[in-house]
Amino acid sequence: MLVVEDDVRYAEWLRHHLDVLCPRASVSVLNLAEFERWCTTFSGRDCDLLLLACRFGASPEDPNSPGLTLLRRLQNQPAAPAVVAIAEDGNELTAVRAMQLGALDYLPKKLLSAERLSTAVLVALRRVERRVQKRLASLAHIEHDRTTNAARSAEAGGANRPGAASPAADKPPASSGDALQAPGVVALLTGPSGEDFIPGYTLRLKVGESEKAAVYLAASAARGHNVALKVSKSLRDDAAGRQFLEREYTAQQAMKSPLVVEIYDYGVHAGFEYLAMEYLPRGDLKARITRGVSERESLQYLLRIAEALQVVHQAGLVHRDLKPPNVMLRENDAVALIDFGLARHIDGGSTSVRTGQTGVLRGSPYYMSPEQALGDQLDGRSDFYSLGIILYEMLTGSKPYTGGTALDVLQQHVSAPPPQLPDTLARYQPLLTLLVAKSRAERFATAAEIVNAATALLASTAAEPQSPSLVA
Repeated sequence: MLVVEDDVRYAEWLRHHLDVLCPRASVSVLNLAEFERWCTTFSGRDCDLLLLACRFGASPEDPNSPGLTLLRRLQNQPAAPAVVAIAEDGNELTAVRAMQLGALDYLPKKLLSAERLSTAVLVALRRVERRVQKRLASLAHIEHDRTTNAARSAEAGGANRPGAASPAADKPPASSGDALQAPGVVALLTGPSGEDFIPGYTLRLKVGESEKAAVYLAASAARGHNVALKVSKSLRDDAAGRQFLEREYTAQQAMKSPLVVEIYDYGVHAGFEYLAMEYLPRGDLKARITRGVSERESLQYLLRIAEALQVVHQAGLVHRDLKPPNVMLRENDAVALIDFGLARHIDGGSTSVRTGQTGVLRGSPYYMSPEQALGDQLDGRSDFYSLGIILYEMLTGSKPYTGGTALDVLQQHVSAPPPQLPDTLARYQPLLTLLVAKSRAERFATAAEIVNAATALLASTAAEPQSPSLVA
């Protein structure tokens, strides 16, 4: 999904709402200038749903309304995304024209509510789903025709050349993985591919996405093995100062530890930033939680993440986006923190960190501390709160706070009672309480304190039988 909006606060409101409505989606935010550049490199598969928030003018001929102009431009693309128009102004005439130009819905910005937005997005996603199904069916049909024609040609060749082998006999039967090599399917699943996209790296597969970047499994020519290659989704804007992947590179270079993912390379090619880092094929903690973790495993992961936070905080940083997808697992079950794009330096001698633009919320609503939800200055105890939410999720298999909108979730972090574990898990409640206290003054003061508390709790339960978590 892509949100286009010049008002940073409003864009973040839209993005947070989409994060809650569609937690598995990748949501990017661009301003109008960035979107103009994005349109020049649009491949037709970079975006499924576009929320276009801008002026639509007083009439369809208004030269000062970029909304209709951009819709016309998208209409000329071979595979335009589904579009929901969010109009700062406009009227019935511009609404009708926007729909004629392909917008699925036209929402006056001043009347937009979370409920109205949810309805529009869900309807649009159903349209996207039907479109993808048709595209895959078309690709399957093309592949079927290609295979059939190849088989007929082979039979004809075999009839004319006695003893000639069928091409199918020269190789083993196609696997399900081979089916994904049909023309167009690789691009559909992985985005850009080939050696020239980022020089020195051959993209193999898209393995994940963040708000502003896509992550690929890539072969590194210099290193001779696979790496994780993170590539920005928008062009570098030198006028804006240091870029987010550059900040992430600088932050992680300050933390040489196996508890933090290793960074190999940073650069800019054709205006796009890229970051090469070690590839950890075992996956992340989010996937591990879905398979179920025992109480003891939950404590062990908590201990390892707290040790990683010690490294982060000793480097003078606050992560600000600690969540299960940002905790990678090594083969020996050790953890490695990733995604320091939101990390900020602790000011010298102060316990606060610079939060960026005033009033702009960054991070996932599900794991955000009360002070982060309120837009206050942060310190390391904000990461401890996020860690507490992760502990609750590991033990119970569910998040403590959920809601229909991002605002619902954020309000619960600020004002709802602290999460309580079921009676069967009561022994972990004191530890949880010291992590997720609403007031940061009532939380653990340092990561070392969490390490000590988790170690002691592990020792006290070592001889006791362990029950599995509540995850099915």
